[in-house]
Amino acid sequence: MNTINTILKTIVDALEDKKAENIQLIDISEVSTVADYFVITNGANRSQIQALSDHVQEKLALNGIHPRSVEGYNAANWILMDYNDLLVHIFDKESRSFYDLERMWRDGRVVDPKSI
Repeated sequence: MNTINTILKTIVDALEDKKAENIQLIDISEVSTVADYFVITNGANRSQIQALSDHVQEKLALNGIHPRSVEGYNAANWILMDYNDLLVHIFDKESRSFYDLERMWRDGRVVDPKSI
């Protein structure tokens, strides 16, 4: 069960369940040692952003996968969930636009979430 594509699919499905906006996957394995993939999305408000984080954790925990750390949960303008080779970034709209990770990591390969 715990192949990287299966974990990515579980994350994307969990985010879609809670109506995450503009889900992006970036394969950074060729350009960084930080992780293999970034999952980047945003929510409409603090409650939804926290619900997105909670739902991802719940769905992965069902398969024995737990985050190494979760940062930014209380402020909920940028929650970073560290799953070793996968980093999940859940932003509010303003913070996503400000930090613009997609531009910063443009050397990575964008992966269509529907292709996994």
